[in-house]
Amino acid sequence: MFFTKKDFISSIITGFYTGLIAWRVFVFIEKPDFFGISLAWLIVFVPVLWVLGVNLGYFLGKWMPFFNQFGKYAAVGFTNAAVDFGVLNLLIAYSGIASGFIFSIFKGASFIIAVTHSYFWNKYWAFQDRTTEQKGEFFKFFVVNTIVAAINIGTASFVVNSIEPQFGLDTNVWANIGAVIGSAVALIFNFIGFRLVVFKGSSQKLEQ
Repeated sequence: MFFTKKDFISSIITGFYTGLIAWRVFVFIEKPDFFGISLAWLIVFVPVLWVLGVNLGYFLGKWMPFFNQFGKYAAVGFTNAAVDFGVLNLLIAYSGIASGFIFSIFKGASFIIAVTHSYFWNKYWAFQDRTTEQKGEFFKFFVVNTIVAAINIGTASFVVNSIEPQFGLDTNVWANIGAVIGSAVALIFNFIGFRLVVFKGSSQKLEQ
């Protein structure tokens, strides 16, 4: 498989609003720059990174076909995380509420919006499923995401609560490392679930 015009356009679009959301979230949490340089450069940098990542996926796909999908899936996954964080922080910014029961409602809303966003990009780009929605497809997609969300939270919680901070790191930094590890594990399980359960037919066609 080769990098197509659709891949280029999709990489630019998802990369652009991933960079835009990331920039605005950093501004909201009062971390607007990196060594004095505005993080607005993410708007340009992330689309380029997405293009390179998808191309790398195709390159590795010459030896391991699943990478033909994984490069695009990874781009969608990080974009989806940006949407999740963006919606959550937008709700917090407008309400001024960042904890308690209302926060849980906000997190649920951001999760549902992010899952819906993820479904369409994975279906029509990463896994190139050109069929109309199959019976129960979105439900299966939502169930896989919910199970993987539990794996994400469980992994991050295990790292943070069962392992003492390493390398002299403080608890705040260690909490973020736990979250990153949880997300990395979730990325793998999500991909497996999408390939084997949700978009199984499309995955098989792409490898023929």
